[in-house]
Amino acid sequence: MSGILDKERIIAGPGFNRWLVPPAALAIHLCIGMAYGFSVFWLPLSKALGIKDAIKCGPEVGFWAQLFTTSCDWQISTLGWMYTLFFVLLGSSAAIWGGWLERSGPRKAGVVSAVCWCGGMLISALGIYTHQFWLMLLGSGVIGGIGLGLGYISPVSTLIKWFPDRRGMATGMAIMGFGGGAMIGSPLAADLMKYFATPTDMGVMQTFVVMALIYFVFMMAGAFGYRVPETGWKPAGWTPPPAQVNNTMITQKHVHVKKVWGIPQFWLIWMVLCMNVSAGIGVIGMASPMLQEVFGGSLIGVQAKFGELDKAQLAAIATVAAGFTALLSLFNIGGRFFWASLSDKMGRKITYIVFFVLGGLMYFSVPGSAAAGSIVLFVGAFCVILSMYGGGFATVPAYLADLFGTQMVGAIHGRLLTAWATAGVLGPVVVNYMREYQLGLGIPREQVYNQTMYILVGMLVVGLICNLLVRPLDNKWFMTDAELAAEKKLAHERAAASEVGTSTGGADAIPTWVVAFAWAAVGLPLAWGVYRTLLSVVKFFA
Repeated sequence: MSGILDKERIIAGPGFNRWLVPPAALAIHLCIGMAYGFSVFWLPLSKALGIKDAIKCGPEVGFWAQLFTTSCDWQISTLGWMYTLFFVLLGSSAAIWGGWLERSGPRKAGVVSAVCWCGGMLISALGIYTHQFWLMLLGSGVIGGIGLGLGYISPVSTLIKWFPDRRGMATGMAIMGFGGGAMIGSPLAADLMKYFATPTDMGVMQTFVVMALIYFVFMMAGAFGYRVPETGWKPAGWTPPPAQVNNTMITQKHVHVKKVWGIPQFWLIWMVLCMNVSAGIGVIGMASPMLQEVFGGSLIGVQAKFGELDKAQLAAIATVAAGFTALLSLFNIGGRFFWASLSDKMGRKITYIVFFVLGGLMYFSVPGSAAAGSIVLFVGAFCVILSMYGGGFATVPAYLADLFGTQMVGAIHGRLLTAWATAGVLGPVVVNYMREYQLGLGIPREQVYNQTMYILVGMLVVGLICNLLVRPLDNKWFMTDAELAAEKKLAHERAAASEVGTSTGGADAIPTWVVAFAWAAVGLPLAWGVYRTLLSVVKFFA
């Protein structure tokens, strides 16, 4: 089995259709992207024992006691730690095992990701069954988080090597899947929980098991769909363009992953990603309550502030806010493909300048549109912001490839994702604590986000400065021709010894119908997810 997974066994032969690789990447990213949608489980899990009403823990049962208690229900704030672990482990595991991925290849990394992500969900199901939250943290939080990291970076280097002519578009297609995973997973989970629910069971445990099995099939299919091109492969008829204004940052040389910690440009890009993500991720977590508290009854045609609404009216505006959140998810996923593809034309550095300047203007406009009661301007600003949040994720792998070369870009991208792990803590902390602080000062709910927006503008200014400071690398950072040859030889020496190499070339002549089937296999679930999301969006505009 290990031979089937080895990198030298997946070198594509003549006739392989490179368009089979993006749906393979999407199959994995659409599954692990459910990490964004895990909040759909929080409310049912908070009533896992009480069913109709939560059995609240006493004051003597703190966070650590909730890890092991079987006598009371978990608090939603406690469950939220799983979400934090997702992105901390994603960033750290990608950094730790990124080099291993480059040596072992995307197929082996994809299989390990499937085992970790789906196996973690099964362990979590056991935790739900026994009401042991520590099992859920271990399963989905830690083991699943490792699967997230490996699955997230598994296609990056491969896609960039298959699409040297469209780096941004290629990575945008895959990373679009991570943003779209929750659009499929959240409604699927809701439907499954409704199906499995009984008067004595919320149906969450069964949902975890079913989704783990479905995801495992898709992720394994994606992993086995990966192929890597031969060294030096180029698309037929394509030659690297001459240096122009928008691609002077693109190098034809390569940096070893071991050197990146000491390269100033790496840390500048690290700050660029961290600031962009911190601003966006903080808003994502508070989008629904922000809309409700700022506009209150005006969302349903009632002239009343949030605190003046009755229970039925609060439920009505919560439904409208859910549509707003769904709308943001569409712009998040669409922005990943749109901005990453546009960066192929504009250049990565200019694209990030747009992110920071336009994003800063959007954040700065939010207090004004809120004060004016303009829901259209308020929502429009956040739609643009979320498109650039997703676009930042999808564009940065191509940015790294431009600066550091393609040989080890997957491993370098893995180390850069520590910025995401940092932002996953920084962004929500800034937004949440500023909100609580201003509420404590007695500031009206509809105004508590104003100062936060200006702080987020400041973050984007920091990101803009860092991006403007990025320059092409000094030659001392690149591998010499001898070092590069040794690295390539190390990566393929077993292939030469076993004479496997491209011996499967005949088998790699992929019929067009196979490519079409692969795209349909990921496209149809994605289309269903978009459809279900649009149904929620309609409630916002109704």
